[in-house]
Amino acid sequence: MNKNLVNKILITIGFLFIYRLLAYVPVPGVDTAVIASFFDSHQADALGLFNMFSGNAVQRMSIIALGIMPYITASIIMELLAATFAPLGQMKKERDGMVKYMQIIRYATIVITIIQAIGISVGLQSLTGPNGNSAILADHNTFIILSAVSMLAGTMLLMWIGEQITQSGIGNGISLIIFAGIVSAIPNAIGKTITMVNTGAMSFLTVIAILALILGTVAVIIYVELGERRVPVTYAKKVMMQNQNKRVMNYIPIKVNLAGVIPVIFASAILMFPMTVMSSSTNPTMLAFADYLNPNSYFFNFLTFSFVIFFAFFYASITFNAKDIADNLKKQGGFIPGIRTGKATSEFLNVTASNLTVTGALYLGLVATVPFMIIKGMGVPFFFGGTAVLIVVQVALDTMRKIEAQLYMSKYETLSAVGL
Repeated sequence: MNKNLVNKILITIGFLFIYRLLAYVPVPGVDTAVIASFFDSHQADALGLFNMFSGNAVQRMSIIALGIMPYITASIIMELLAATFAPLGQMKKERDGMVKYMQIIRYATIVITIIQAIGISVGLQSLTGPNGNSAILADHNTFIILSAVSMLAGTMLLMWIGEQITQSGIGNGISLIIFAGIVSAIPNAIGKTITMVNTGAMSFLTVIAILALILGTVAVIIYVELGERRVPVTYAKKVMMQNQNKRVMNYIPIKVNLAGVIPVIFASAILMFPMTVMSSSTNPTMLAFADYLNPNSYFFNFLTFSFVIFFAFFYASITFNAKDIADNLKKQGGFIPGIRTGKATSEFLNVTASNLTVTGALYLGLVATVPFMIIKGMGVPFFFGGTAVLIVVQVALDTMRKIEAQLYMSKYETLSAVGL
């Protein structure tokens, strides 16, 4: 392993370590014991889902309690606007325009973070512990200002950490932050499961069933994520060294899941934003609607499935540009056997990618919802779903691919240096 790759891995680990330290820095003016006792009875609802994605930072009322979700929500809004308005889409394609585009996302993140932070601060004013102790130790108005500023600083720090990992480390920084948050909760979940088995709250057969479900979900995810359709491509100008008349055959690999983990993250962010605001409200109508969006409800899982399908098609259409691939093939003298170059190749690739995306979108939607429905049927009293497993496995696979790519790159550099 070369020194450059080791440095990138160490940078990634270092930034993730800083992220986990931030999860233990509480917002000024809160009684963390009261909030922890409150979350003990809300592990299987919307707050449990939100707490899982933040790596238990919400339960500690950390300055990063909002996590990276405001940034993801802002990115979703900008992606939809860029797909709708041509000038914004053109801005995204240009190098200088991309800088402005990212700056707009940062400003939108600030606005969303402030709205969510104020909503949580107002909701905490009515929260009391088992002994009637208030969750807030400061004046209400002062606390709202302190919490809004603290959470804004925490979210912006996370956004900066994610960008630094993407630029200087290994893998996608935002995905790795969510990955680290979910993985950090695993030891606590194992400890609670052992306690429940010892106290008789959960049977040993239920634990075996949960493990089998997790392993089965992981196997399905790995199988589909590694699946691809290889479209054969012939380059007429390239010939084998041994036989001048034999043409070289290459492939265009098109993944079954072109969108990756993004649709699941986007769907979770879209659903968690209104849940965070509404669950902090004291309005009976808002609270009733928040209960309707509870992750334990079938309606919530239907919305999750629908949003995942939508974002799978939406993001796949952005990441896979059949026209550019067809144009590049034509310039390089390549063609798909039996398909004319140019527009016909573009249409063929579009149809192929669309057919694969149908399978990939259904796979993402089912993995994000079905394991949770099975767990719910078992009567498990804490939140668990395929979403967490999907994110962890996909991010791990993507990071391993990038490490492997770095290793291959270092080999090519070594060979070129010695003249081979």
